[in-house]
Amino acid sequence: MTEQPQPKRDSAHRTSAQQPPANSGWVTGGVTFAGVLLLLNGILAVFEGISAIAKDDIYVRVGAYIYKINLTGWGWILLIVGVIGIVVGAFILRGAAWARVGGIVLAAISIVLQFLFLPYQPIWSIIVIAMDIFVIWALSVYHAEGRSRTV
Repeated sequence: MTEQPQPKRDSAHRTSAQQPPANSGWVTGGVTFAGVLLLLNGILAVFEGISAIAKDDIYVRVGAYIYKINLTGWGWILLIVGVIGIVVGAFILRGAAWARVGGIVLAAISIVLQFLFLPYQPIWSIIVIAMDIFVIWALSVYHAEGRSRTV
Protein backbone atom coordinates (compact mmCIF):
# COMPACT_ATOMS: atom_id res chain seq x y z
CA MET A 1 0.00 0.00 0.00
CA THR A 2 1.23 3.46 -0.81
CA GLU A 3 1.18 6.14 1.81
CA GLN A 4 -1.12 9.13 1.22
CA PRO A 5 0.62 12.51 1.36
CA GLN A 6 -0.35 14.48 4.43
CA PRO A 7 -1.46 18.12 4.07
CA LYS A 8 1.10 20.70 5.10
CA ARG A 9 0.61 22.29 8.50
CA ASP A 10 1.63 25.81 9.40
CA SER A 11 2.66 27.21 12.78
CA ALA A 12 -0.96 27.48 13.90
CA HIS A 13 -1.48 23.77 13.12
CA ARG A 14 -4.07 24.44 10.47
CA THR A 15 -3.96 22.55 7.21
CA SER A 16 -3.36 24.47 4.02
CA ALA A 17 -6.93 23.65 2.98
CA GLN A 18 -8.16 25.69 5.94
CA GLN A 19 -6.24 28.84 5.01
CA PRO A 20 -8.37 31.81 3.96
CA PRO A 21 -8.66 32.12 0.18
CA ALA A 22 -6.45 34.58 -1.64
CA ASN A 23 -7.94 37.80 -2.95
CA SER A 24 -10.34 37.22 -5.80
CA GLY A 25 -9.91 38.87 -9.16
CA TRP A 26 -12.74 41.25 -8.31
CA VAL A 27 -10.94 42.50 -5.23
CA THR A 28 -7.50 42.93 -6.79
CA GLY A 29 -9.01 44.44 -9.92
CA GLY A 30 -11.14 46.69 -7.73
CA VAL A 31 -8.05 48.03 -5.97
CA THR A 32 -6.43 48.84 -9.30
CA PHE A 33 -9.64 50.50 -10.47
CA ALA A 34 -9.87 52.41 -7.17
CA GLY A 35 -6.32 53.69 -7.69
CA VAL A 36 -7.17 54.82 -11.21
CA LEU A 37 -10.39 56.47 -9.98
CA LEU A 38 -8.53 58.36 -7.25
CA LEU A 39 -5.88 59.44 -9.74
CA LEU A 40 -8.45 60.66 -12.27
CA ASN A 41 -10.67 62.27 -9.62
CA GLY A 42 -7.57 64.08 -8.37
CA ILE A 43 -6.76 65.37 -11.84
CA LEU A 44 -10.35 66.50 -12.39
CA ALA A 45 -10.47 68.15 -8.96
CA VAL A 46 -7.29 70.06 -9.81
CA PHE A 47 -8.92 71.31 -13.02
CA GLU A 48 -12.13 72.22 -11.14
CA GLY A 49 -10.08 74.01 -8.49
CA ILE A 50 -8.08 75.97 -11.03
CA SER A 51 -11.24 77.03 -12.87
CA ALA A 52 -12.91 78.12 -9.61
CA ILE A 53 -9.81 80.07 -8.54
CA ALA A 54 -9.21 81.70 -11.92
CA LYS A 55 -12.79 82.62 -12.72
CA ASP A 56 -15.30 81.88 -9.99
CA ASP A 57 -18.31 82.90 -12.09
CA ILE A 58 -18.14 79.57 -13.95
CA TYR A 59 -20.26 77.87 -11.30
CA VAL A 60 -23.89 78.72 -10.70
CA ARG A 61 -24.47 81.16 -7.86
CA VAL A 62 -26.54 79.64 -5.11
CA GLY A 63 -28.90 81.86 -3.15
CA ALA A 64 -29.54 80.91 0.48
CA TYR A 65 -27.29 77.90 1.00
CA ILE A 66 -26.45 77.13 4.61
CA TYR A 67 -22.91 75.94 3.78
CA LYS A 68 -22.14 78.90 1.54
CA ILE A 69 -18.45 79.40 0.82
CA ASN A 70 -16.67 81.73 -1.52
CA LEU A 71 -16.09 79.83 -4.77
CA THR A 72 -12.45 80.86 -4.73
CA GLY A 73 -12.20 79.10 -1.37
CA TRP A 74 -13.84 76.01 -2.90
CA GLY A 75 -11.31 76.23 -5.68
CA TRP A 76 -8.39 76.06 -3.26
CA ILE A 77 -10.01 73.19 -1.37
CA LEU A 78 -10.55 71.25 -4.60
CA LEU A 79 -7.03 72.00 -5.78
CA ILE A 80 -5.42 70.74 -2.56
CA VAL A 81 -7.61 67.61 -2.35
CA GLY A 82 -6.96 66.97 -6.04
CA VAL A 83 -3.19 67.08 -5.66
CA ILE A 84 -3.38 64.74 -2.66
CA GLY A 85 -5.68 62.45 -4.69
CA ILE A 86 -3.17 62.29 -7.54
CA VAL A 87 -0.36 61.32 -5.17
CA VAL A 88 -2.42 58.74 -3.24
CA GLY A 89 -3.88 57.23 -6.43
CA ALA A 90 -0.41 56.87 -7.95
CA PHE A 91 0.90 55.13 -4.82
CA ILE A 92 -2.11 52.80 -4.71
CA LEU A 93 -1.22 51.72 -8.24
CA ARG A 94 2.35 51.10 -7.05
CA GLY A 95 1.04 48.90 -4.22
CA ALA A 96 1.90 51.04 -1.19
CA ALA A 97 0.03 49.84 1.91
CA TRP A 98 -0.16 53.32 3.43
CA ALA A 99 -1.84 54.59 0.26
CA ARG A 100 -4.79 52.23 0.72
CA VAL A 101 -5.49 53.71 4.16
CA GLY A 102 -4.89 57.20 2.77
CA GLY A 103 -7.25 56.45 -0.11
CA ILE A 104 -10.03 55.43 2.27
CA VAL A 105 -9.57 58.62 4.30
CA LEU A 106 -9.36 60.77 1.17
CA ALA A 107 -12.49 59.19 -0.33
CA ALA A 108 -14.38 59.81 2.92
CA ILE A 109 -13.27 63.46 2.92
CA SER A 110 -14.26 63.71 -0.73
CA ILE A 111 -17.76 62.43 0.05
CA VAL A 112 -18.22 65.20 2.62
CA LEU A 113 -16.82 67.85 0.28
CA GLN A 114 -19.00 66.69 -2.61
CA PHE A 115 -22.04 66.78 -0.35
CA LEU A 116 -21.23 70.40 0.47
CA PHE A 117 -20.69 71.09 -3.26
CA LEU A 118 -24.10 69.61 -4.28
CA PRO A 119 -25.84 72.95 -5.01
CA TYR A 120 -23.08 74.04 -7.37
CA GLN A 121 -22.73 70.82 -9.40
CA PRO A 122 -25.45 68.35 -8.31
CA ILE A 123 -25.07 65.64 -10.95
CA TRP A 124 -21.28 65.64 -10.84
CA SER A 125 -21.27 65.59 -7.04
CA ILE A 126 -23.55 62.55 -6.95
CA ILE A 127 -21.36 60.72 -9.49
CA VAL A 128 -18.21 61.47 -7.47
CA ILE A 129 -19.90 60.37 -4.23
CA ALA A 130 -20.81 57.03 -5.86
CA MET A 131 -17.23 56.58 -7.10
CA ASP A 132 -15.86 57.42 -3.64
CA ILE A 133 -18.11 54.78 -2.08
CA PHE A 134 -16.71 52.21 -4.52
CA VAL A 135 -13.15 53.33 -3.73
CA ILE A 136 -13.76 52.88 0.00
CA TRP A 137 -15.22 49.41 -0.58
CA ALA A 138 -12.42 48.29 -2.89
CA LEU A 139 -9.64 49.51 -0.62
CA SER A 140 -11.33 48.09 2.49
CA VAL A 141 -11.80 44.51 1.27
CA TYR A 142 -8.32 44.08 -0.15
CA HIS A 143 -5.77 42.22 1.97
CA ALA A 144 -2.15 42.30 0.89
CA GLU A 145 -0.53 38.96 0.16
CA GLY A 146 1.58 37.71 3.02
CA ARG A 147 -0.37 39.67 5.61
CA SER A 148 -2.02 37.40 8.14
CA ARG A 149 -5.75 37.63 8.64
CA THR A 150 -7.70 36.32 11.55
CA VAL A 151 -10.68 34.21 10.65
